[in-house]
Amino acid sequence: MLMLQRTSPVTARRMTQRILVVDDDPGLRELLDGYLRDSSYEVRAVADGAAMHDELGRSEYDLIVLDLMLPGDDGLTLCRRLRARSSVPILMLTARGDEFERVLGLEMGADDYLAKPFSPRELLARIRSILRRAGDRGSNVSSRIGFDGWTLDLGAHHLVDPEGVVVALSTGEFRLLRALAENLNRVLTRDQLIDAIAGREANRLERTVDVLVSRLRKRLRDDAREPRMIRTVRSEGYMLVSAPQRG
Repeated sequence: MLMLQRTSPVTARRMTQRILVVDDDPGLRELLDGYLRDSSYEVRAVADGAAMHDELGRSEYDLIVLDLMLPGDDGLTLCRRLRARSSVPILMLTARGDEFERVLGLEMGADDYLAKPFSPRELLARIRSILRRAGDRGSNVSSRIGFDGWTLDLGAHHLVDPEGVVVALSTGEFRLLRALAENLNRVLTRDQLIDAIAGREANRLERTVDVLVSRLRKRLRDDAREPRMIRTVRSEGYMLVSAPQRG
C-alpha cells in the first residue's frame, strides 16, 4: 500500500476547488482526503467507477484524481468515458510507471499522470498546476479564434465545430490547440508545444505532444494519414494550417 506522511501544508488563502478522488485502497483514500483537506480543497473520496458516476451526478468537481487499477471498469475506461462528455481535468494514478502506461493514459484523455509511490507534495503540486492551467481560461472570457470553420473559445475552454456543436477538450488538448491556433501557418517545435502545455513543469516526454496531436486530429476530423489541418513538419514540429479569422 502506498504510504503517505501527513504534513501541514501552508496555504495563503482559502481555496474553493472541489476534488473527487477515485481509488479502491481505503487507506490511500483516507490519507489523500486528509492531506487535500489540509490544503484547503473540498474533497470526496470513492472506491470505484460506479460511485464516481453517482457522485458526478450529484455535484460538480474541478478535478478528478483517478486510479488506474480499479474493480469493475478500470481507470483508463473511466477516463475515456469521462472525456467523451466532459473537459474536467483528470490526474491519473497508477502503480505502473513505464512510458507505455503513461502514453495510454494520455491517449484516453488524462491531463497528467503520477506513478505510485509518490510524495504528497508532488501530488499537491500536480493538482495545483492542473487547476491553474484550467483556470487560465477565466481571463479570456470573450476571446475566440476561428480557423477553417471551427472556433476555439478561450473563455469556455472548448471547441465548436462548423455545425455549431460543442466539442469538449482536455486541458492539454486545449492548451496545445490554442498554441497552434495563435500561431496559424507557423511551425512550432515539440519543445515549444510542451512549454505551451505545461510551462516549466512539463515532463519533457516528446511523445506527449504526439499523443495530444493525434487526439486533436480526431476532434477536428482531420485524416491522420494525410492531415489537412494539423500538419507534421518532419524534424521540426507541427503547424495548424488555415486562413486566420478572429472573432
